[in-house]
Amino acid sequence: MKGMTIEAMTRACNGVYHGDKSLLQNEVDSITTDSRTVSEGALFIAIKGERSDGHKFISGCFEQGAICCISENVLEGETRPYIQVQSSLQALKDLAELYRSNLNVKVIGITGSVGKTSTKETIAAVLSTKYKVLKTQGNFNNEIGLPLTVFRLEEDDEIAVLEMGISDFGEMSRLAKIAKPDVCVITNIGLCHLEMLKTRDGILKAKTEVFDYMNPDGLVILNGDDDKLITVNEVHGKAPLFYGIKNRENTYAEDIQNLGLLGMKCTMKNVPVLEGKNTFTVDIPVPGYHMVYNALAAAVVGAELGLTSDEIVRGLANLETIAGRNHIIKTEDFVIIDDCYNANPVSMKASIDVIDTAVGRKVCILGDMFELGKNEKQLHFDVGEYLGTKSIDVLLTAGELAESIAEGAKDYMNTHYGSYECEVHSYETRDELRQELKNMLHKGDNILVKASHGMEFPKVVEDLQHLFQS
Repeated sequence: MKGMTIEAMTRACNGVYHGDKSLLQNEVDSITTDSRTVSEGALFIAIKGERSDGHKFISGCFEQGAICCISENVLEGETRPYIQVQSSLQALKDLAELYRSNLNVKVIGITGSVGKTSTKETIAAVLSTKYKVLKTQGNFNNEIGLPLTVFRLEEDDEIAVLEMGISDFGEMSRLAKIAKPDVCVITNIGLCHLEMLKTRDGILKAKTEVFDYMNPDGLVILNGDDDKLITVNEVHGKAPLFYGIKNRENTYAEDIQNLGLLGMKCTMKNVPVLEGKNTFTVDIPVPGYHMVYNALAAAVVGAELGLTSDEIVRGLANLETIAGRNHIIKTEDFVIIDDCYNANPVSMKASIDVIDTAVGRKVCILGDMFELGKNEKQLHFDVGEYLGTKSIDVLLTAGELAESIAEGAKDYMNTHYGSYECEVHSYETRDELRQELKNMLHKGDNILVKASHGMEFPKVVEDLQHLFQS
């Protein structure tokens, strides 16, 4: 890892080095907090977690080939090299900041209340037509995950597309200090993490902390259809670039065609390409109206980083879904939309929009949404009312909070004569719902599965893939 000598790392994390001083100029080959992944030449950072203490595995990591470890404790009798620090978690971030500064790589930092992951995937797909790109994997987007993502960078990587997620004030500033983004993309300001951030204005304040450590000559790209983001007039003396459907100040989309579960099609205008056409039509092979916004963000980022219109079109056409994020699974019996990685009111409604485009019977299996604060039941009820405006045939909910989704759907149908008739069933737990799936579903159904991560709805998706096989 370029520049990651034991001496440089000791300085970066304000540590005290213990061991053979002749090893101080040795570079480590990898950095990990997981003792199971330690390999020859690694640095192991021992972190005290809620369930286990990494310090218990230090000796084993040396045996596996680690050339150095980071510890909060003095390791009595240990002759092999280690760096003693006050906080291993802080050392993790300090070392990621050091490594980021050693590399000549462009960083795209992506945040927002909803759509961070799908936007990250879309931007990475577009940029990969021209550059060697590293992107955030899974949910590695917080103060532990982001440093571990940075450590995956290699010297020949040209661009890093980093997802940045927070739940409180100050977190984004700390993430930005590590990532130092050259391009900042904010997808929207929604209703996530209201327990800590309280209001959408609070969310705007927290998300825009990403500007604190960005490249002062960098670029800010914002969703111009978001009423909060449109108030951002200037960052480091430069006006942001906006993308949108209603807002046509900069890049925008028109002639939008919904192809159902096959995806979306639209014409993009005013894309700031230096080579090719600045108006062109794109196919987006992932369903959902929100994917037009993701594609617009990717087009602007791509154009600003030198892609041609043809490369942007090709990158969007090659986009694939990922498990848990509007991932389409086709089985002998069902078409399943696996969108159960996480959930909040905005993303839940967007997913309902997606399933509503399906041809045939439409089923929503929805669970609790967490971290919504004191209005959590009303926000669930609102999702149910929204579902009532669509043509959903069956609604199945699991969880105490999700019961309010069912109540909202029933209330809408009861108070709006002639609304689409939806069969509604509520269950106290996910496992009770799972036991009833065979009784509720028909072969040929289109099924949306969505809930917050803690509801463990991937188990529901697994059930559906084998439901009529036994």
